[in-house]
Amino acid sequence: MTYETLQVSTGDGICRIVFDRPAAGNAINARMIVEFAAILAQCEGAGPDGVPIAIVVIEGGDDVFCAGGDFDAVAADGAAGDPEPLYDVWRALAEGPFVSIALVRGRANAGGVGFVAACDIVIAEEPARFGLSELLFGLFPACVLPFLVRRVGHQRAHYMTLMTRPVSAADAAASGLVDVLCDDVARELVRHLDRLKHLRKPAIARYKTYMATCRGDLDAGKASALAANRACFDDPAVIAGIRRYVTELKLPWEA
Repeated sequence: MTYETLQVSTGDGICRIVFDRPAAGNAINARMIVEFAAILAQCEGAGPDGVPIAIVVIEGGDDVFCAGGDFDAVAADGAAGDPEPLYDVWRALAEGPFVSIALVRGRANAGGVGFVAACDIVIAEEPARFGLSELLFGLFPACVLPFLVRRVGHQRAHYMTLMTRPVSAADAAASGLVDVLCDDVARELVRHLDRLKHLRKPAIARYKTYMATCRGDLDAGKASALAANRACFDDPAVIAGIRRYVTELKLPWEA
């Protein structure tokens, strides 16, 4: 597939996706959504080198991560189009069988916050800012909010929506929208990959499927917790790894 709005590189179980509409502030248009959906569908399997994709990294520019929806397209067409494909892209980041990581150096606004909130891990630098400006235009971030509420809670998402002003990276970290605040996201990514590369894709997929339904309710969650636990120990690869550790004192990834 030829990409018009993204830069994509894949190898060694990692897919890196970079927003590539700098003149438009990396704004989200219909083509970007189609391209993102196609890439994430491919990440369900293996890369060109045959290694299963276990990690997806998304990033923007130094000044702008993603400015949100493309207002030029809305002004020209008089409509924003169907929101479902973009929601499905965010859901794929949130629930897909890979670890999704957002690297944020600059401004993330509106739908850009949706991409951030949908990811499993968010690493940001101090200049990053996160805002929901929709109410200023008579809109509200209906599709962003389910992902944002999941990360920061109802009231923080509510306040952020009402105030419409960007919050700092430090405030975003305090709220839980950002997991790691650092001076250099590239260096911090390397540290994360050094650990994440040991995770097997089947384990990631099984965990994220379970976590998508886990709500912290001890009674309602009991049946699915027991079923998930039993499924883990029914996996021959899991048992083989445990036996190898007991007999050889070697972790599953060690030669």
